[in-house]
Amino acid sequence: MSRNFYKPGKPRRPTPKRHAISKSPREVFEVRIEKMVQGGEGMARLPDGRVCFVAGALPGELCKVAVTFTKKDFARGHVVEVLEGANPDRVEARCPLYGKCGGCSLQHLDSEKQAEYLAQVERENFRRIARIELPESFKVHTGPAWGYRNRARVVVVCDQVGDKPIVRFGFRKQESNSVALFKNCPVLTPALNEFLQGRARDIFAGKFRPGREMEVNLFDNGVGEISYYYEGMLAREFSENAVSVAEICGKKIEADASVFFQSNLALLPALVKSVRDAVDDGLASGEASDSWLIDLFSGVGFFAAMLMDKFKRVTTVEREEKCLQHAKVNLSVSSETTVGAVNGKIENVSAPAEEWLAHNVVDIPATLIVDPPRTGLPKEALDAIAASSVNRLIYVSCHPVTLARDTALLAEKGFKIGRAEAFAFYPQTPHLEMMLVLAR
Repeated sequence: MSRNFYKPGKPRRPTPKRHAISKSPREVFEVRIEKMVQGGEGMARLPDGRVCFVAGALPGELCKVAVTFTKKDFARGHVVEVLEGANPDRVEARCPLYGKCGGCSLQHLDSEKQAEYLAQVERENFRRIARIELPESFKVHTGPAWGYRNRARVVVVCDQVGDKPIVRFGFRKQESNSVALFKNCPVLTPALNEFLQGRARDIFAGKFRPGREMEVNLFDNGVGEISYYYEGMLAREFSENAVSVAEICGKKIEADASVFFQSNLALLPALVKSVRDAVDDGLASGEASDSWLIDLFSGVGFFAAMLMDKFKRVTTVEREEKCLQHAKVNLSVSSETTVGAVNGKIENVSAPAEEWLAHNVVDIPATLIVDPPRTGLPKEALDAIAASSVNRLIYVSCHPVTLARDTALLAEKGFKIGRAEAFAFYPQTPHLEMMLVLAR
């Protein structure tokens, strides 16, 4: 742990420090921070009127800011010093790599307050982008602030000292391909830190020549079993060390360290409950049918696996072949399954979601779940949903800005927000996932 460790709930109020960045400052200004915006930066205005996005700043603070990037209509910079009005929610960063590593850029904000700030940011995003107010009931679900991250990509660095290879680990630095080395990361689970400090050194010492580096994906399945993947991994090693099974809400889910899977298993049950509740509400109201569950951008079939007992037919659509292989396992009907899709049809389709929608007629009020990448739903998919008989859509998003954009487009087709929730899967960062229920 860093020497700057503080007990949650009783943060120290430090004198703000300079933050390391990768670009040399061009100019330094004194600016007042107006608010927090998407990405966790503070927004201020330079003397010439341009908007400046300031890393490490909090609302209300008068800051000395080093400008590191400029455009005609905006600029970016970082806090050099808080001159006056330090925000009462400011705390000392817990990790010595804060401002150097490319992650955890909100460590200067009290963990207990991060969800509140991010909720305000998303409410404003929806006002500005979608011209829509999020419901009064909108809330952010939270979990452990530290030691939560089950999944990570680390850089393995190997050096030679005499005849002995020395293996170390790091993350990419901000706006750079260089490496910030660490011994213990406070957001990784204890099992991942233990793995990196012990067994991993022997595993990776013989994988590549000294003086080289490689990126490795790691996953802790929640009971301390670590899987890993790196490019060029042989098939036998992959099957023995990359594949894992995690138990979520009583369901065993298979994945491997090369594909996407949620990085915060402690908070994942809250998302599952919210999605299941949304499905139940749709079935009870008659807005959606139990005849067919369609899970688009389904990954390893996670949501479909959690919901398959409620439906007569289940279709997952995913373009990544590795994910599809796991989905077939996760949606296989076991002897314990006695209701729902056991007597119906389960199909795992390998295709882009928009292409599948364009070539398949959805002429019943199917239950539809979408969980697209950061880019959001392609226009073709939005048009196909609007033209279908789907009256209720559960939209899970990892990027609230594209979610707000898509919500505005769906609103033009008659869809309205019935329910909105968010999930702080990545404490100490500005990233927030959201779930909307849209109905017409």
